[in-house]
Amino acid sequence: MVYKILVINPGSTSTKVAVYEDERLDFESTIEHSTEELSKFERVIDQLEYRENLISNVLKEKNYELKEFSAIACRGGLIGPVESGTYLVDETMVHALRNSKVEHASNLAGLIGYSIAKKIGVNAYITDPVSVDEMEEIARISGVKDIERKSYSHALNLKAVARKAELELDQKYENMNLVIVHLGGGISISAHRKGKMVDVNNANDEGPFSPERAGELPVGDVIRMAYSGKYSARELKKRYVGHGGLVAYLGTNDLRKAMELSQKDPKASLIVRAMAYQIAKGIAEMYVVLNGKVDAIILTGGMAFSSQFVEMIKSYISNLSLVLVIAGGYEMEALAMGALRVLKGEEKAKIYTYGVREVKEYGHEKASRTR
Repeated sequence: MVYKILVINPGSTSTKVAVYEDERLDFESTIEHSTEELSKFERVIDQLEYRENLISNVLKEKNYELKEFSAIACRGGLIGPVESGTYLVDETMVHALRNSKVEHASNLAGLIGYSIAKKIGVNAYITDPVSVDEMEEIARISGVKDIERKSYSHALNLKAVARKAELELDQKYENMNLVIVHLGGGISISAHRKGKMVDVNNANDEGPFSPERAGELPVGDVIRMAYSGKYSARELKKRYVGHGGLVAYLGTNDLRKAMELSQKDPKASLIVRAMAYQIAKGIAEMYVVLNGKVDAIILTGGMAFSSQFVEMIKSYISNLSLVLVIAGGYEMEALAMGALRVLKGEEKAKIYTYGVREVKEYGHEKASRTR
């Protein structure tokens, strides 16, 4: 039997759609969303119908019928700190995704997938969601007693690229120390020790600024802005996540356009170089987390296609370790294979449940942290 799997992966600036027949990619498309389009929606959750309709239109154009699909594979959202793996999307997970306190495009994937799956009588799955949590306890300490650092990252691609690196380095992921950097609309810089992601910046709130996120900011200035009376809480959040980074300085979330501007405008050049500078600083932090014992630093994600930008980063870090560039994202393949393993009975889907630890920030009163 051949399994046909629909893969859905909403990102901050695009929605990726793919169709796999077992391990073979049959079709893939990226639906781009401009800043102007997304600015029409007050909240990320408000984009749900808009994005589902775009997916349906693409499938119709390519003559796919929904009843053909054996399962829907979706990017995992912010469902609380969980162990890595493939999970069934059910009502409990849908509730968590709908009520997440943290707005992120990945929350839409399970909701869209569940909607489509219900219409055709199949299951939807997520694999390695954004909130995969393997952080060591020491990494959780923030410096403020009431605030704990959280593991939000591009876990799916980080884990997929770690497996890709096995071939390059001729070692198993479980035997290596790696610093892996996802360079996309958001940026995740992660430390992997012997198969576990032991530290990572919260890609919404921490780390370098990115094409559309502000990254870490001077907390005193943030407090002053928050109490200036000029912004509502939602307006201020949008300024930092969605309208920050390159968007704030250059009016674009596209590195290609930013690089073009940098050739003509010294100010644009400074901003692009500053982003590379901050990324390199973040890599050095994770290098220290691994005690300087790093088998490779891996650059991945869409921005890694820019050899000029990669060279900016490498100019700071090439003396630390071997630097591998595995450009692009392998999320679609990883999602499809996660669902396929379940369909073939090679892996049992995990069931998402509320745990015993209160983490309101993750979207519900109680969430699990499986270690």
